[in-house]
Amino acid sequence: MCGIVGYLGKKQAVPVLLDGLTKLEYRGYDSAGLAVVNAIGKIEIIKAHGKLTELKKKVKSCGKTIKGLCGIGHTRWATHGVPNENNAHPHANDDGSVVAVHNGIIENYSELKEKLIKRGYTFYSETDTEVATKLVDYYYRKYGEPLRAISEFAFRVRGSYALAVLFGDYPNEIYAIRKDCPMVVGLAGGECFLASDVPALLKYTRDVYYVDNLQITRLKQGKAEFFNLDREMLSLPLTHIDWDLKAAEKDGFEHYMLKEIHEQPAAVKNTLNCYLKNGKIDFSEVKLSDETVKSTGSVIICGCGSAYHAGVVMQYVMEDLCRIPVRVELASEFRYRNPVVAGNELFVAISQSGETADTIAALREAKRLGIKTLAVVNVYGSTIARESDFVFYTKAGPEISVATTKAYSAQLIAGYLLALKYGVVRGTLTDENYRALLNELCALPDKISEILKEQSAVQQFASETVNRENVFFIGRGIDYAAGIEGSLKLKEISYIHSEAYAAGELKHGTISLIESETLVIGVLTQDKLAEKTAGNLEEVKSRDASIAVIAAEGVKIPESCGKAVVIPCTDGHFTASLSVIPLQLYAYYLSVLRGNDVDKPRNLAKSVTVE
Repeated sequence: MCGIVGYLGKKQAVPVLLDGLTKLEYRGYDSAGLAVVNAIGKIEIIKAHGKLTELKKKVKSCGKTIKGLCGIGHTRWATHGVPNENNAHPHANDDGSVVAVHNGIIENYSELKEKLIKRGYTFYSETDTEVATKLVDYYYRKYGEPLRAISEFAFRVRGSYALAVLFGDYPNEIYAIRKDCPMVVGLAGGECFLASDVPALLKYTRDVYYVDNLQITRLKQGKAEFFNLDREMLSLPLTHIDWDLKAAEKDGFEHYMLKEIHEQPAAVKNTLNCYLKNGKIDFSEVKLSDETVKSTGSVIICGCGSAYHAGVVMQYVMEDLCRIPVRVELASEFRYRNPVVAGNELFVAISQSGETADTIAALREAKRLGIKTLAVVNVYGSTIARESDFVFYTKAGPEISVATTKAYSAQLIAGYLLALKYGVVRGTLTDENYRALLNELCALPDKISEILKEQSAVQQFASETVNRENVFFIGRGIDYAAGIEGSLKLKEISYIHSEAYAAGELKHGTISLIESETLVIGVLTQDKLAEKTAGNLEEVKSRDASIAVIAAEGVKIPESCGKAVVIPCTDGHFTASLSVIPLQLYAYYLSVLRGNDVDKPRNLAKSVTVE
């Protein structure tokens, strides 16, 4: 959520900052601003409500671009205070000599604000960020040294933050600190770059430092220095990013989401290729040993949103293939349940960004309980990756659209491979079954490509149903798991009311919602369950609902079905990887037809770094 950029170097800062903020638009925001140290050492601030285009207009209307080689920028997603120019970042102290931008939430900001008011501070905004800025100012005035001011700030605040600060007395330096919100630093050719996510830096450098919790960064004179809260210098490892710069561009597609839907065959293939060696699963990169697999008593899977839905699929697959108890938990609830564990569980944390605040909190609770932890993440060096015992990196590449598609598909592959690994090591899969399932996995990329070739049929169906205001998804088993993801996609980007239900639950209350304008989409890919779901579809059809289906090739489709999309055959354990594709396309085309901002849906952010 929100985006931070910083630049210190030889170029004019404003174009670099605006370019970086543009690369971070996908994270979601409602206002934007920047601050630059000008030629005489004064910090100039300019900000605007709305999209970056408004900020760019305002910069241009100043008559001349703000001149300066050092600055910070921000896109704000409102948490404290309504979205407007006054609440937009950057925020400053009373004389404008200390200026900051901030991602996250300062939980005790009201208490801190009261103390600062007693010390003579006044406030012009409703934000916790202004409080954070003036708290840094207070300690800077008290101790006269930026590092000390920022460390004292960290000792006094509760909550999450990535904070970047300019001090007028230090015009060629940028200071920053993070806690539970991501921050990366890049260096190239004597220039320094700071950002809350890698895409903002890729144009300038591929070598980055991932700043860890409660580490302070000082950028100056073409170098980055890192300190702990005691202001002792640290040495951080340098990570090379191998993403192709074009992977973070639209590359001719109208929207990032459509591009990323079409990148799913590659995301699936790349993830498989990384962990399949000589026809067998190789988890040497994951570091998950056969001994750990054998000693696992049960599996707990945790995630939020689509990551949680990937976990639901994983639960069905693992329990069936491995005969091991699996439970799926919402990360936002896990640590508040006082969960009961035996100590021999494997805790699997799923997150595209590796920075999801609720999932980080759940992971830390699992570690406190003494459970071994496995991260399934798409971002190298992310918090969840660093704090887990084992790491499975999905190979989806950068995902820009807020509505995840290819990262979800890569997470499914992680679940399948984990299930097969457990099955073969624990002896629940024969060698013949193991090889057959691996062959089916390797065929998935081509089968996804087949579905994408028929996207015009989904587009046509979207145009026929664009005015529906209530859509329900039903299915059983893995089909239900696919349905909840399809329903989320529809809600996220089309703003149509949508729900997903296990088909057998319809008669237990939900069928009362069915009326003539209701659309019910059934997912029928499981041979043993499709007939029962088809019967449930007939029940809603008899109550005047319209019905459509996503069906596996060979499955009998109800005669009263208005629309059917047929997907290629695959093993029943893997059908979610295919049935989700037309569901993603349906949500996409409905959103386009309704005139929505597909890649940046209202009120949402790509990386949810606050609870």
